[in-house]
Amino acid sequence: MTTGNWMKGMVAGFVATVVLSGLMAIKAMMGVMPELNPIKMVADMLGASPAVGWAMHSMIGTVLWGTLFAWLNTSLPGESHWLRGIVFAVGAWLIMMVAIMPMAGAGFFGSHLGMMAPVMTLMLHIVFGFVLGAVYVLERPEDTSALQGART
Repeated sequence: MTTGNWMKGMVAGFVATVVLSGLMAIKAMMGVMPELNPIKMVADMLGASPAVGWAMHSMIGTVLWGTLFAWLNTSLPGESHWLRGIVFAVGAWLIMMVAIMPMAGAGFFGSHLGMMAPVMTLMLHIVFGFVLGAVYVLERPEDTSALQGART
């Protein structure tokens, strides 16, 4: 992965995180599933304020997921970047369901939050992944697939 690609991944991760955050704010304003509050979960896990929860949410989406997507992009299945983004985000969702949710006290797949928690979070991750891949391709990342094949 080139330096330019991981920077493009972070930009795409930032845009996708902003879109996801907007959807989460709309969900909260509408009173939809108030028990599903990932920002509060992160803040509580850290013993910190909601502002720290938002900051961590932003850093994870921008730095961790954006960079990791740029690195894995050519290895992900799918013909289009937006589809690869969705595949990637479903993987991130699985990590959240089996690791983060139990650590936050919400149970495996958020089972303590009700049946809709995994469905709602999956839908939000699909939107995140779509935006991640769509923005990433608009930035015209360098094709590193030929470089990766030459190294193996």
